[in-house]
Amino acid sequence: MNWSLIIDFLESPNDIAVAIRLVLATLFGSLIGWERIVKRHNAGIKTFALVSLGSAVATSLNIYLAMLPELNADVSRIPAGVVSGIGFLGAGTILVTGKKQIKGLTTAASLWVTSCMGMAIGGGYIIIGITCFLLVMIANVVLMQLSNHVEEYSKYICIYIEVNKSGGVKKLSKWMEEQNFIISSMTKSKEKTLMSADVALLVDVDFEKRQSHRDFINKLNGLDYVSYVEEV
Repeated sequence: MNWSLIIDFLESPNDIAVAIRLVLATLFGSLIGWERIVKRHNAGIKTFALVSLGSAVATSLNIYLAMLPELNADVSRIPAGVVSGIGFLGAGTILVTGKKQIKGLTTAASLWVTSCMGMAIGGGYIIIGITCFLLVMIANVVLMQLSNHVEEYSKYICIYIEVNKSGGVKKLSKWMEEQNFIISSMTKSKEKTLMSADVALLVDVDFEKRQSHRDFINKLNGLDYVSYVEEV
C-alpha cells in the first residue's frame, strides 16, 4: 500500500477526500470528548465531535470559496472567525466556585485545540491534524497523570474545611503548629456549611517538605472538631 498516494489523495480538494476528512475530524473530536466525559465533565463526546466537525467544514468551505476565481475570497477570514468563536464557547465551560476553585479550564483549552485540529484536517493538513490529536490525548491522559502525581506530593496545599464554631479554629491552628505545618493564610468562606454549628474556612498550608496530600486530608478527617475537608 502506497501511503504517500493515500495522503496526497486525502489532502486534495476532491469531494470524496473532503468527506473523508470531515469523518476523520468528527472521529478524532469524539475521541477527545470521550476522554473528557470519562472524567465526568459536561462537554463530552457530542460537543467535541461537533466542534471538530464544524471547524473542518468551515475550513473546507473557506478553501472551496478561495478556489473560485470570481469571488477572490480571503482564505484567512473564516478560520479566524472559528478560533474567536470557539473562544467564547470555551469561556462558557469555565466556572469559579465559592471555594475559589476554577473548573473547566482544561475542557475549554481542549475545545479550542480541537477546533484547531478540525481546521487542520478540514484544510487537508492531515499529518498535522493527526499529530495534534495524538498530542492532545497525551496531554489530557499522560501529562494529567503526571500533573496529579506532582500535585499530590507538593509542599503546598489549599484546603476547604468546616470546623466547629466553638473553638474549632483555635484547635485547628494549634494542631497545625504541633505538626510543624505553617498556615500561610486562613480566610472565612461564604459557602454554606453542612452543619449549622460549623464555620467554613479556606486555608493555605505550607508543609516545608514533600507531603502526601491524601494522608494530610485523612489526618484532618480524624479530628473530632472537623466535619468536612477537601483540597481545592
